[in-house]
Amino acid sequence: MQTGQPLVGALLFPVGFCLLYLLGFDLLTGVFTLVPLALIDKRPGVRPRTVLRNWSLVFVGNFAGALVVALMIAVIVTFSFTEAPDAVGRQLGVIGESRTVGYAEHGAAGMLTLFIRGVLCNWMVSTGVVAAMISTSVSGKVIAMWMPILVFFYMGFEHSVVNMFLFPSGLMLGGDFSVGDYLLWNEIPTVVGNLVGGLTFVGLTMYATHGRTAPARDGVVEAPAKTTVG
Repeated sequence: MQTGQPLVGALLFPVGFCLLYLLGFDLLTGVFTLVPLALIDKRPGVRPRTVLRNWSLVFVGNFAGALVVALMIAVIVTFSFTEAPDAVGRQLGVIGESRTVGYAEHGAAGMLTLFIRGVLCNWMVSTGVVAAMISTSVSGKVIAMWMPILVFFYMGFEHSVVNMFLFPSGLMLGGDFSVGDYLLWNEIPTVVGNLVGGLTFVGLTMYATHGRTAPARDGVVEAPAKTTVG
């Protein structure tokens, strides 16, 4: 964002995602896509409540981490809240307004647009998660992740975890919108869109074309190698 050039920002943005994946941490958009497949594949011990528990824990963890970072950024751009926000801080507030009340101004059409942007976002993000599995080298995984994440950011799609940082920081920095605006006109529809996009267009599609058609060994379909969920 500080570059003033959207493409440059998009080129830099995947750094955090790649580090998260390589370190084996969980991202909400990733578990939306992959965890339900264990239930569909009838893996031992996996039940609907197992999936919901995983989603809940990852949501809380991601949200808590995003709030901590949002607070630290707010401190930095206001000199510990002793001055008005600098240019970066003011921009965070403006983005928060445009992507909450901006959608609300269009009513149902705005809500549908927000939802579709959430769908398209996790189609890209989860494609990066799955694409990273095709390589065994760090460089190969990074390249495979970088491309779809760059596309999602440059296109301005809605990512629920990014927004867990973006909008709370905007509120702390004087953005002209409320917590209710943030939840109703961004976070909740974005979470639903991310779930639908990742699970439908990546998880179930890949499972149908790869998991269910994997060659059998001694009459048993091989389970995919265990991997972390980005």
